[in-house]
Amino acid sequence: MKLRVILFLLIVAALALPAATTSGQDAVELRITWYDDGNEGAVLRDLLDQFEADNPDIKIVIDTVPYTTILENFPVQLAAGEGPDIARVTDLGGLAEYYLDMRPYLSDEEIAYLEENFGPFLQWLRLPGDTEGIFGIQNQLTITGPYINRTLFEQAGVDVPSDENPEHTWEEFAGACKAVADELGDDVFGLAMDRSGHRFAGPAISMGAKFFDEAGYPAMIDEGFIAMSELFVKWHEDGTMLRDTWAANTSYAGANEEFANAQLACYMSGTWQVQQFTNTIGDAFDWEVVPFPCGPGGCTGMPGGAATVAIKDTEHPEEVVRVMTYLADEDVLREFHARTLFIPAHKGIATSAIAWDTDLELAKKALSDWSIQVPNISPIAFDLQAYPFNRVMFDATRDRLAQVIVGELSLDDAMVRIQEDVDKGLDELAE
Repeated sequence: MKLRVILFLLIVAALALPAATTSGQDAVELRITWYDDGNEGAVLRDLLDQFEADNPDIKIVIDTVPYTTILENFPVQLAAGEGPDIARVTDLGGLAEYYLDMRPYLSDEEIAYLEENFGPFLQWLRLPGDTEGIFGIQNQLTITGPYINRTLFEQAGVDVPSDENPEHTWEEFAGACKAVADELGDDVFGLAMDRSGHRFAGPAISMGAKFFDEAGYPAMIDEGFIAMSELFVKWHEDGTMLRDTWAANTSYAGANEEFANAQLACYMSGTWQVQQFTNTIGDAFDWEVVPFPCGPGGCTGMPGGAATVAIKDTEHPEEVVRVMTYLADEDVLREFHARTLFIPAHKGIATSAIAWDTDLELAKKALSDWSIQVPNISPIAFDLQAYPFNRVMFDATRDRLAQVIVGELSLDDAMVRIQEDVDKGLDELAE
């Protein structure tokens, strides 16, 4: 009798095993290449855990890499056809040839929702001439501009220029930053800027740079661009700027650690630092966002940000689009922004109150101050950000100005080389 029972159980187990195995194989695995500025990867994981609970046929793996990998190695990976299913990118139009057009997989209602709420940001992800493709969602709107350590200004007895005049000049701003450093000694530097052509572009536009000729072709060198380049090099020569950020690195570099360590009076970076400073600084000192310094071209930073995009080489486009529409859902995205302290590019969220997930008043004020800056952004800045090959322009600016700072090129030679680099880069892209 016992033998019959054992045989029966073995048969049942054998019959059940293929079914269980098949069920496990039915789950599609998708991979997301991601980088973090702060806590957004952890927030994304929480949101995707809920998605997986509701969609057991899809499993999602997040591969978190350094931001430099996204800039330098990820394009090579995509070109080799070895990309993930979904990715977080900042070279929005520059990688557009690798994106999956989600429109054929979307309902009319879903298309209308995305067009209504992401509007002009959808164009940032398209190739020239494409006016309809839907390739991803802008889930982080960034703005470049300056932070100050008000505590250091108060300790040095130096007035913050924007307190008296919101339309203060770049010379006045940099001069005040240097005055703080001069007063407080060798442990404090005046000003730093991320080692990025994108970060340089806002100040250059403020000084009158146009970046494009009348035909829309990148024309880098004009009076405004030269004027900011001269100031930028001068500030590195006279000790206004922290030299190592640009001189001691070969690609992108930030100065967020120096600012968090109270070694900088002023830091030219952007909105994405709010989450990080909330964690690394807290209320250890008073850190603030101040208005864009001004020049003949106005008072502007650069818009930008990160988008989550579908990759066209995916073997599972329908499942990818299901994940993307979930991440674009207003309630899901609202939670993402509230917890990451990111300014939204979603119209419905941007026009309503966000319950920021922080008790730090400094962070709440910074987010409010950043939002106030949005209407001041120059149309030139928006056009530059929308240009699909702007990475060529930004990299040429960064690399050649860095050569001037370290003494490898004269400023005059750098101006010539920047345009030559852009022309060559665009020719190569056209081949």
